[in-house]
Amino acid sequence: MAHPFLLSPRYRVLLAGLFSQLLCVGVARFAYTPLLPVMQQQTWLSDAQGGWLAALNYAGYMLGALVAASIHRIRLKDTLYRLTLLLAMLSTAGMALADSFWLWAGMRFVAGFSSSGAMLLASGLILHWLIQHRHRGELGIHFAGLGLGILLAALAVELMRRLALEWQAQWWGFAALAVALLVPAWAWLPRPAKPTEAGGGSHHQQASPPSRTFMRLMLAAYFCAGYGYVISATFIVAIVEREPLLAGAGNWTFALVGLAAAPAVLLWDLIARRIGYLGALISAMALQVVGIVLPALTDSLAGVLLSAVLYGGTFLGCVSLVLTMAGRLYPQSPARLMGRMTLAYGAAQIIAPALTGMLAEATGHYDTGLWLAGGFVALGAVLLAWLRRVDRTAQRLDAEAKAAPAG
Repeated sequence: MAHPFLLSPRYRVLLAGLFSQLLCVGVARFAYTPLLPVMQQQTWLSDAQGGWLAALNYAGYMLGALVAASIHRIRLKDTLYRLTLLLAMLSTAGMALADSFWLWAGMRFVAGFSSSGAMLLASGLILHWLIQHRHRGELGIHFAGLGLGILLAALAVELMRRLALEWQAQWWGFAALAVALLVPAWAWLPRPAKPTEAGGGSHHQQASPPSRTFMRLMLAAYFCAGYGYVISATFIVAIVEREPLLAGAGNWTFALVGLAAAPAVLLWDLIARRIGYLGALISAMALQVVGIVLPALTDSLAGVLLSAVLYGGTFLGCVSLVLTMAGRLYPQSPARLMGRMTLAYGAAQIIAPALTGMLAEATGHYDTGLWLAGGFVALGAVLLAWLRRVDRTAQRLDAEAKAAPAG
């Protein structure tokens, strides 16, 4: 007999989102991070080229964010979501076809586009379903899939490394995994009903657009957060593997990032209820600064593992807090703000890996890139602290977070 947990439509929908994260983000996006040093060892891929491939991945993500933000019809969003599931699977398999930079560039771009499906389209569709069915609009389980996806990618590469599989066979392994993940991600999220006035939740608050000060400072701060996030997300395994004392620990470090990220959304939601959304976001970014710069300060295993926990436990919290605020400001159409915020985050994600890869090639290490990333996140936290002091929208959001009922 099926477990009662799985019989609940609410949990089936949330788990569809989780599986979409495992597929579109865990496999299509994050398999590249632990496979980057493998590909550099077994092919001609340089630090700078590795950075450019990561930048193209985020360019694809930005295009996906633009498309997601421009679509207003819910059924069209659902169709595009299902297309991104297929693209995630195909772009993963495509990485294994040949060792061609331009093939890889195209596949990373498509994979980036597909990851917007899990991050933006699925989260919007799930929020829509939850609101229509009178459930609290929280995405903790959905975003836990991102952390679990990182964990899955790291453990899969470690397993395939121990089986002595070459880079190409490892990508084929991920392609097979993608097929298995696609089935529940597709089947468990119902097609949205044709919109009616009755189901839309008129009892929910109307849109309360933010002030211009809020938008300007939040977009600048989120750009800074995006710059910090992408460096460790792209290069952490390569950084660790390059340290003679830490060789072999890269995949385990990345697995720890995923393990710390999995409960992060639920944890930061609880923290936000105590100190407000802005307070939680500032705290997360301050901790993330420490996590980002630690590998530049120490080559001890303990320091690197602490870095992984601090980074993993905060980057996803930052994303979820911002998306939750978008839902608060535009309850009926959170994608309006989510799209703009994601463009700011994504712009940093295109610039940062390309720049960091070139700096690493020029200097022989990633330390300069890490300090730059830490500096950007620190600047973002300062901007948010200022915003919290001077802006009524920010103060209202903090008050709403503290007043939100549990459950």
